[in-house]
Amino acid sequence: MLLYVKGLNVFYKNIVYLEDINFQVNKGEIFSLVGESGSGKSLTALTLINLLPEYFKAEGIVVFNGTEILNLPSYQLEKIRGRKISIIFQDPTTSLNPLIKVGTQIAEMLIHHLNISKKEALKKTKSILEKLKIPHTINSYPHQLSGGMKQRIMIAMAIACEPELIIADEPTTALDVTVQEEILDLLYYLVKSENKSLILITHDMNIVSEYADRVIVMYAGRIMEEGKVEDVYNNPYHPYTKALLSCIPSAKTEIMGIPGNIPNLKSLPKGCVFNPRCKYKQEICSKEIPTYRKVSDDRYVRCFFT
Repeated sequence: MLLYVKGLNVFYKNIVYLEDINFQVNKGEIFSLVGESGSGKSLTALTLINLLPEYFKAEGIVVFNGTEILNLPSYQLEKIRGRKISIIFQDPTTSLNPLIKVGTQIAEMLIHHLNISKKEALKKTKSILEKLKIPHTINSYPHQLSGGMKQRIMIAMAIACEPELIIADEPTTALDVTVQEEILDLLYYLVKSENKSLILITHDMNIVSEYADRVIVMYAGRIMEEGKVEDVYNNPYHPYTKALLSCIPSAKTEIMGIPGNIPNLKSLPKGCVFNPRCKYKQEICSKEIPTYRKVSDDRYVRCFFT
């Protein structure tokens, strides 16, 4: 086990943004967080590496490779971020410095974390970009590159120091379909060929089914279901998971969609947070909160009727 998360809660004043988040990521595994926008996926990722805004408060246990990291002082966290755990953000355009060549930005990471000379860092940067089949970009500024190229640069930065865990926060959101597949194939190859671990954050169940090993389904800052991807995909337990799967385009079935919206965290519905949108709800669903429980060796669900 590489990462262990237990009882993670994130809140601001009396508003709970994440509640009772529990999961673990194994070495060599692609672990996915899936759910609609606003379900808490990105907030979970930021919490894991302690990049939350100061007004948020996080409680719980986050153990990375045997070290509890949630409450580490900043000077110790700096040795882990980028070196042991790296993150690929959604929008590479806002993540890259527009005034510095991309090769220099990658080299700066190497100099900082590996304590090598600028010459060595640039040589290693060139090798990384060759690995990603974009060596010609080393002297380019971000504005000279397409969205797909900039995302490759972000991947280059993420793998530069050979971290054990990569967090990819919806890395293909702004890309067209063909480039999406290239980026995801590249991430898959890098993780599996070098026995790294990847947390893949997405709202697309098709991406999950094709690339991930295990998945948790999130809704309104809670985990609704967890399991191996093939089990969750072929036999979903939670009504929300079923609803997400019904949104996948298919020639055989009609796209159903999910009525309503994710609730406002300031005024959550009584009982199960999904009950206002659930077509299977019963009286107990609007009165009591279901516990997150184990239903088999590797399946967990938050529902009364599974």
